[in-house]
Amino acid sequence: MTVWFIDTSILVHILDIPGLSKSGHPSRDQALSDLRARTAQKDIFLLPITTVIETGNHICQLDDGQQRRRAAERFRGVLQKIIDGEAPWRLNEVQWDDDFLASFLNGAATRQHWVEHACQQTLGGGDMSILVEREQYQMRTGLRDVRIWTLDHQLQAFALVDREAPSGHAATGHNTHPAG
Repeated sequence: MTVWFIDTSILVHILDIPGLSKSGHPSRDQALSDLRARTAQKDIFLLPITTVIETGNHICQLDDGQQRRRAAERFRGVLQKIIDGEAPWRLNEVQWDDDFLASFLNGAATRQHWVEHACQQTLGGGDMSILVEREQYQMRTGLRDVRIWTLDHQLQAFALVDREAPSGHAATGHNTHPAG
């Protein structure tokens, strides 16, 4: 079992958001195929706050009111599944506090401060927030095989990074730290 934090770039394909996802597009087809396979493997899907906000904004910006309503209803359905604890969806109870902000500024698992990422245009605030959420989830649960499912090439560089399990927790998964 793998835990996946789902990035906006994937959720827009799962929800078929007009303008961001199109039937027959290789990215959408792959996302839906991966969704089926990961669901069959009993993987767990978590939506980071960033993904909820960005996806909601994309839906609200749709020009066509009927498309907007259909997309909003599909999104509501996923959020309701999370509330109801319907597999494979689960709630990640993130803490928005000084620890979150400190981890954000320190670059989470990237080993580089966020200001440097911003100056180099490598990771924006949303992507860094996803990394912080993942890091906090790993620390809270002791799980190491916690990944980010994304099509964003820059975020992919950190999508498989495992942390050492906190003391007292069994470590599972494999260590895939990028060279650096």
